[in-house]
Amino acid sequence: MDTRDTAPDSWELEEDAEAPAAAAGLPTAFAALNVNAKPFVPNVNAPVFVPSFLQASAVEMPASDAPVENGSTEADMPTEEETWEQKEEPGGDEGGGGQEDLGSGETCAEEGGAAGKEDEEMMEEEEEEMPLPKVAPAPPDAPKKEHVNVVFIGHVDAGKSTIGGQIMYLTGMVDKRTLEKYEREAKEKNRETWYLSWALDTNQEERDKGKTVEVGRAYFETEKKHFTILDAPGHKSFVPNMIGGASQADLAVLVISARKGEFETGFEKGGQTREHAMLAKTAGVKHLIVLINKMDDPTVNWSLERYEECKEKLVPFLKKVGFNPKKDIHFMPCSGLTGANLKDPVSECPWYTGLPFIAHLDSLPNFTRSSDGPVRLPIVDKYKDMGTVILGKLESGSISKAQQLVMMPNRHTVEVLSLLSDDVETDDASPGENLKLRLKGIEEEEILPGFILCSPDNLCHSGRTFDAQIVIIEHKSIICPGYNAVLHIHTCIEEVQITALICLVDKKTGEKSKTRPRFVKQDQVCIARLRAAGVICLETFKDFPQMGRFTLRDEGKTIAIGKVLKLVPEKD
Repeated sequence: MDTRDTAPDSWELEEDAEAPAAAAGLPTAFAALNVNAKPFVPNVNAPVFVPSFLQASAVEMPASDAPVENGSTEADMPTEEETWEQKEEPGGDEGGGGQEDLGSGETCAEEGGAAGKEDEEMMEEEEEEMPLPKVAPAPPDAPKKEHVNVVFIGHVDAGKSTIGGQIMYLTGMVDKRTLEKYEREAKEKNRETWYLSWALDTNQEERDKGKTVEVGRAYFETEKKHFTILDAPGHKSFVPNMIGGASQADLAVLVISARKGEFETGFEKGGQTREHAMLAKTAGVKHLIVLINKMDDPTVNWSLERYEECKEKLVPFLKKVGFNPKKDIHFMPCSGLTGANLKDPVSECPWYTGLPFIAHLDSLPNFTRSSDGPVRLPIVDKYKDMGTVILGKLESGSISKAQQLVMMPNRHTVEVLSLLSDDVETDDASPGENLKLRLKGIEEEEILPGFILCSPDNLCHSGRTFDAQIVIIEHKSIICPGYNAVLHIHTCIEEVQITALICLVDKKTGEKSKTRPRFVKQDQVCIARLRAAGVICLETFKDFPQMGRFTLRDEGKTIAIGKVLKLVPEKD
């Protein structure tokens, strides 16, 4: 019994022994506490105080939002997410800078508040604060960042995925820890130089062989623009996937390996450098950046001679494909593995005076896109996920939540349940954005890549027969009516047959021959009638260039490129 009684006493005694002074000071401290003080109400309109050391590191303080989380009610949560978004964009639009300062200012106030105020006051302060972020976002007239789709093309092993991974790391889209994990895993497989490409080559097969198969996607932001990286496969077996990737792109980055021997194999007949540049042009890519990669290689060592040699060989070819060397092409040296000249200029390369790659992308002029045109969204891919989800790039028009659209060519009426632009949920989307749409009113099995979402009042054309102007690029023998090939048009892949050759077109003068040709051969331009095996969606090149360009392939080679001149109605 008495042991139990004495236990607390002994504790008391111990405590008293240790801290008599503190106990003595307590009553006076309590007396000084003003219980009836007015609750603290922060002045919302006061200028935000940002200490100088915070201005630099305002971006690097992700943890400082923590104090709010503990006491926050459900209502506060959305505002918190907003401040996170603002923090991620280092110096965004005009509004961006202000938002960061506000964010960091608030957190300072909170930390001060958390230390010396009672709970009710904390709650009041939070309630006061809640509307703040709603004032902070950029003014409505500030431009939304422009979306640009960049496709990385080039010969197999030129370093496309590695550059993509390096860019994601430099812009902070992949954190260091993930990369270290990749590096460790790559070392185990004796492939330590591949780790950067793993940020884009996600599935096991791609990693084991070190070859991209499907078009990898990722995104990064610069000050003025929001980029989507489409990492196309370089291997010639996967060219169809690459065409799908290029058809979504606004600008292409042709990656060339400067290493001795690699540039030559990529560029000679049968190399992918030529084919890809040509396919990109056909897919409607207007601007080409040629990245001469692997400049840090011992065989190259940032030598200007090698850079100029690659450049001299490429320019005549790119000119022949249809790029204008003065306006559409920009050459730059870089190294994907070390990241040299991607974000910051390098000292080893004094002869290159232009901007580094990411800065150059940011400084490109804006693309013109009509947001008031009819809705056209070619479907790249589809899958089931709590309903039917489709992926694609919005070519024209704008889509908003709960909008009614029609899926061509099957004329299914569908409704948009939710919209994700680059994995961020939005309510509406403008042209050029890569979207994931969740649709209602259609099953996943009823959709095929190459179908098109249209606005109900302006459907796209669909049919099987059409007349087109085609250029034969590479074909050993002659091509006669009855020839079969595979047609790639926007995201659609379909078997076609050339049913008739209508006339030859003179390359220089553009004159059409009076008589029907019996055959066409390499490097000739002709107008032919093509008939697809199934119904496809297409537009004439004049009305809608993105959906009127196509390529013809056969036996793993690109045979011809062309544009749709007119659609022939079916004879019943």
